[in-house]
Amino acid sequence: MKLHYTVLSLMLTGALIAGCSNDPGDKSVAQVGSKKISQQEYDDYLKFKRVPAQDTDRSERLLDDYLEREAISAQVADSDYIDAQMAEVEVNEFRKQMLISRYFESYLNDRVSEEAVQNYYNTHKGEFQTEQVKVAHILIRTNDKMSEAERKARLTLAQEAYGKARTDKSFEELAEQYSEDKVSAKQGGVIGWIKRGAIDPVFSEKVFSLVVNEISEPFATPFGFHVVKVVEAARIVKTPYEKVKGDIRYRLRQEAKQAEWERLLSQVKIEKK
Repeated sequence: MKLHYTVLSLMLTGALIAGCSNDPGDKSVAQVGSKKISQQEYDDYLKFKRVPAQDTDRSERLLDDYLEREAISAQVADSDYIDAQMAEVEVNEFRKQMLISRYFESYLNDRVSEEAVQNYYNTHKGEFQTEQVKVAHILIRTNDKMSEAERKARLTLAQEAYGKARTDKSFEELAEQYSEDKVSAKQGGVIGWIKRGAIDPVFSEKVFSLVVNEISEPFATPFGFHVVKVVEAARIVKTPYEKVKGDIRYRLRQEAKQAEWERLLSQVKIEKK
């Protein structure tokens, strides 16, 4: 059931929403108890709700809800069900959070523009490009539980595959025969394009030290013994701006927020007692 409240105009009309009434000097839209609701107060509410001033139908519908909540809040403010002190604390905390949030929303929109994001991308090109090389390998697996004799036997097998690769035997066929990486073995040992630093450091250093068609001697990683062949030469791949602009914007906003936060704090002396 709706609460009864006194409305200065008997019906909600477009003229009422526009701030007009029978009294040309009256700038109120309604009265709840003894409190007048000014046109400016309600206009600000509509702005907060992002309702265009010309949307009179929606404005009229919202006014009912606005006045009801105004009436109810006034009625319950002094109720025994309300802890007035805690309510004041909550309102104060909400106010602080709202002020901080709104401030930084506007501040960061101003400071971190599309131009700023683009400039960062253009002046930090090294961050958005990677060196890649296409490789194939023969893997002879090892694990920590193997004895030294077992590891030597595994190394001997890798050296055998390497020796045959050096005698111009097809690396693809050798990968299918020897490699225990069954996925790449089915593709002639080809792993694909490897980014520098994105894999095991020993493996990365080795493959980027080779030239096209060069085959490495067996070397160990935590996965086992590898014999590697470079299939295609290393190349630099640049990440398009569209793919990274969101990350750049987030980073710049975080940095700008932290710097502004510290600047604002430096303007006020804080003392614990």
